[in-house]
Amino acid sequence: MSLPESINLLYVLSGLGVGFLVGMTGVGGGSLMTPLLILLFRIHPQAAVGTDLLYAALTKTVGTLVHGRSQSVEWRVVGRLALGSIPATVMTIAILHRAGSPSVQVTHVISVALGIALLITAPSVLFRHRLQALSRQKAGRLSATTTGHLTTLLGAVLGVMVTLSSVGAGAIGMAALVFLYPGLEIRRLVGSDIAHAVPLTAIAGMGHWWIGDIDMNLLVSLLCGSIPGIILGSLCVGIVPDRVQRVVLAAILVTVGLKVI
Repeated sequence: MSLPESINLLYVLSGLGVGFLVGMTGVGGGSLMTPLLILLFRIHPQAAVGTDLLYAALTKTVGTLVHGRSQSVEWRVVGRLALGSIPATVMTIAILHRAGSPSVQVTHVISVALGIALLITAPSVLFRHRLQALSRQKAGRLSATTTGHLTTLLGAVLGVMVTLSSVGAGAIGMAALVFLYPGLEIRRLVGSDIAHAVPLTAIAGMGHWWIGDIDMNLLVSLLCGSIPGIILGSLCVGIVPDRVQRVVLAAILVTVGLKVI
């Protein structure tokens, strides 16, 4: 089958919509794409997670370039996150391989992990402003050293979550970063979160490819939509009212999370 024949228009449109949300809000990538692939398109959970991870890595590379050009990436934060997430990701992939992925047991673990991650993500999205206010009240109480250690620990937690479910690097990571770095602008936190997701999802995605969880035709179709989508979204940060974004995303995440579990 030639490349044009392998492209599915519905997957392209899905990639376009999700890519736009990722670029504009820093959330919505795995939180929306993986459940969409599983529930709407009936893709096997392991294939959906693995394919979405590589899709996210390539898509967010483009988003990082856009945010980098506008100088909205705090590379110091990205490095601290990666220090924890990369080893955790490699260890999780090794455990999945040893457990015999793909298998019924691993599929169940991935489905449950995805549902739990979505349910945790929902309040992270909905109450982001309250977390910001709380973090500002407690600003300065954490030393620079403690903040650095907690950021690396956050990276490790995200590494496990993202490798198992492809969810967490966006909303959950953003919520924690808002609390840890109250002095940074939201656009810099969004840019940093997206930049960190590149090595995290790339390594996790390559790991899933190694254990046979990737659908290449699906990946190509998603990328055809997501690359222009994330460019548009990155240029439209702040256009849609934040409250509207949070309420709609939280409602979708709770509904989908309960259905996946």
